[in-house]
This record gives sequence, structure tokens and C-alpha cells, in this order.
Amino acid sequence: QLHLTMSEKNELTKSLEMIQKELQQKESEMKREISEYKDRLLHAEKEHQDALTEANRKNEVKIEACQDKMNSLEHFISSQKLEIEHLKSNKEELNNSLKEANQTLGELLKTKV
Repeated sequence: QLHLTMSEKNELTKSLEMIQKELQQKESEMKREISEYKDRLLHAEKEHQDALTEANRKNEVKIEACQDKMNSLEHFISSQKLEIEHLKSNKEELNNSLKEANQTLGELLKTKV
């Protein structure tokens, strides 16, 4: 019986060693896979960050172009307002001159009559 028990013990020890070896292999494989996934994740994060940086740069360029265009339009509007004021002033002067000319004409016609 001792011999049988010792034989069972040896078999169980071998079985335990095989299971431990399998577990070590699985653990090693899992560590390798985890490392692979971490590398992929880092690569994806870097690509994502690069894409964000590029998108931000493009947006900043667009914003700057829009600000330049807006400044240009504001300057144009300002110059148009000045031109309108100038034209209004000229119109008023011309209306006054026309009134004076009409009065003078009226007086000349009266004098002629």
C-alpha cells in the first residue's frame, strides 16, 4: 500500500508540475499579449494625439484667415461709412447750391419780366 501511495504521490507530483508548467506558459503568453496590447494602445494614442494636433493647427490657420477677412471687412465698412458721410455732405452742399441757383434764377426772371 505504501508503494501504491508513493506511486500515486509521484503521479500527482508530475501532474502538478505539468499544470504549473502550463500555467507558467499561459502566464508568459498573457504577459506577451498584454505588452502587445499596451504597445498598440500607445501607438493609437500617439496617432490620435498627432491627428488632434494637426486638426488644431488647421483650425488655428482657418481662424486666423477668418479674423484677417473680418478685419478687412471692418476696414471696408468703415471706409464706406466715411464715403457715405462725404456723399451726404456733398449732396447737402449741392442742394443748397441748387436752391441758391433757383432763387437767383427766379430773381433774374423777375428782373427780366
